[in-house]
Amino acid sequence: MIDRDTFVKIFELTNSQNVWRLKETINLIASENVMSPAAMAVYINDFMHRYAEGKPFKRHYQGTKYIDELEVLADKLMGELLDTDMVDLRPISGTIANAAVFRALAAPGEQAVIAPVQAGAHVSHTKFGTLGALGIKQVELPYDEERMNVDVDKAVKVIEQVKPKFAVLGGSVYLFPHPVKEIAEAVHSVGGKLVYDAAHVLGLIVGKAWENPLKHGADVITASTHKTFPGPQGGVIFFSDEATYKEVGKTIFPWFVSSHHLHRIPATAVVALEMKEYGHNYAEQITKNAKKLAEALAERGFTVLGESMGYTMSHQVLVDVSKQGGGAKVAAELEQANIILNKNLLPHDPPEAVRNPSGLRIGVQEMTRFGMKEPEMEVIADFMERVAIKGEDPAKVREEVKQFRSQFTKVHYAYTLDDLQGITYADAIKLLE
Repeated sequence: MIDRDTFVKIFELTNSQNVWRLKETINLIASENVMSPAAMAVYINDFMHRYAEGKPFKRHYQGTKYIDELEVLADKLMGELLDTDMVDLRPISGTIANAAVFRALAAPGEQAVIAPVQAGAHVSHTKFGTLGALGIKQVELPYDEERMNVDVDKAVKVIEQVKPKFAVLGGSVYLFPHPVKEIAEAVHSVGGKLVYDAAHVLGLIVGKAWENPLKHGADVITASTHKTFPGPQGGVIFFSDEATYKEVGKTIFPWFVSSHHLHRIPATAVVALEMKEYGHNYAEQITKNAKKLAEALAERGFTVLGESMGYTMSHQVLVDVSKQGGGAKVAAELEQANIILNKNLLPHDPPEAVRNPSGLRIGVQEMTRFGMKEPEMEVIADFMERVAIKGEDPAKVREEVKQFRSQFTKVHYAYTLDDLQGITYADAIKLLE
């Protein structure tokens, strides 16, 4: 007999999440986004039940003839966005993409140089994460506090001395592009490779708001497909040389991935099409919104990092709220007001401050996706000021946030189901071609 109460509870919790996060909250988590109705329409499919170990047309399972064609097509569409024909969508996350690349480029005991945590390095780049799990030794590149970035001159000297197997740029918390050309030249001069982790900024690169690292010396780009690139959760790797492409392909399966969650492939392909058409306008608006939000928060008394550099060039804004009680306190208060963001260590924080760091990390990509522009960034700054600086009751502000958010529920910069009305399945296949 069905456990009706538990079954209903499952549906209630799921529906509550959908209503809360998609219709009632201002989501400023820098690592999240939403898919379009068109992408969602192909996300739930029979592929979610299936396996396809290995590469297209070279599988270890039968029954893969459609995913073989679809995966090749998705790789092609993704590659066109960054002008390369060497793409691998099999990593199921950005971290798994990093693991496959790191293991192919260095053996346990060998060395890699990484951007420091202050300059945005993701935990997977470090000895505490994937790099350490693979036994690869971490050497940190020097940091320029004034420019909030890798110190190029000092970094070149470190690379010349260490002679690493590879260097890693990019990451999860950074406001300004990392120095790809300079670090690529340095690491290539000692026989190493440059890996650029574009998990957070892939959508900005695809939309040409940021330069393509492959064009400036990066050998590999790893990324997530669900942050500024608004697809399903997953990973992807882009390559500039065939030898590295083939070598990394051997590490993905069977070392790090068995089934690569096939149901996400058609949705990723649809989002690639959308980004070809709408990506430039989307990326441009993201960067405009981030800068405007940073300026608006500073005008209202928040300590916003990067002022001398124009605050930000990415989708992210970093705010020091130590005067308001710290990141943990302020993030929790804002959540009570239906403003969702995360506490975050800032460059000056000691590692032990992780539970209550000084900062907040803010990302504007999802609210941009829902149609918000510069005027709405002013409204968001007002809400945040009322809670964090003026000390208003979050519950009171929450009702106004819900009303404000209710005006922005349509996904923009994307195909709609109306766009697809009248398109048969055969027509859809032609559209993908």
